[in-house]
Amino acid sequence: MGRVLCIANQKGGVGKTTTAVNLAVGLAKAGSATLLVDLDPQCNATTALGAEPTPSHPLAKGEPVRQSVLRADKPHLDLLPGTRRFRDVEALARGDDHQTDHVRDNLVRGFSSYDFVLIDCPPSLGSLTRAALSSSHEVVMPIQCEYFAMEGLAQMIEVIRQVMHQKNRSLEFGGIVLTMYDHSLELTREVDREVREFFGEIVYQTVIPRDVAVSEAPSHGKSVIDYAPRARGARAYVELCMEVLDRD
Repeated sequence: MGRVLCIANQKGGVGKTTTAVNLAVGLAKAGSATLLVDLDPQCNATTALGAEPTPSHPLAKGEPVRQSVLRADKPHLDLLPGTRRFRDVEALARGDDHQTDHVRDNLVRGFSSYDFVLIDCPPSLGSLTRAALSSSHEVVMPIQCEYFAMEGLAQMIEVIRQVMHQKNRSLEFGGIVLTMYDHSLELTREVDREVREFFGEIVYQTVIPRDVAVSEAPSHGKSVIDYAPRARGARAYVELCMEVLDRD
């Protein structure tokens, strides 16, 4: 099995799905066999790659992941689409330990043939996020460069710490990504300083700038790397992919 990265933050609107999609595309373009797993009931990672949400989620039905994986419209990239079906979402999100273990075990069995697996989590600390963390080797946390950037981080980090301390778990803190970065704003620079002073080297050097191309790309069913390869956001995600590869 290769590296399994959980892209997680309990706050919405921080660039979590955008980071998951563009990292997956970038790693695939680098020649790595990559799987993007959409665990968010909003299914934005699925539609961002031009696919449709699945009518019934394989993890809810207990089916092997490999049977439901879709080949994305680019080499080396597969997608396990999400679902908006309320009954499946409710079943997957049920908070008991048995369901969390069930989701985790079904996920792990489908990962063996990939160099990278990226899991896009819902913006919560619920059982789906915990199952994804328990299935992963690394957690990557996007943080928006805004006033409330640090809000709720303590809770997220506590959940990560709990998973790290579980028996037979190999989860590590892979890194923090600063998103929606505006070099012209003092607030952005202040958040940057605070995050780097507190977390140190686990913060990626690459920052993801505010870029209209990043916002437009999902409406075309594409990553920004494919939609506008010369855009600032596309270049930033390529550089982030290089950092992820270098940390192997």
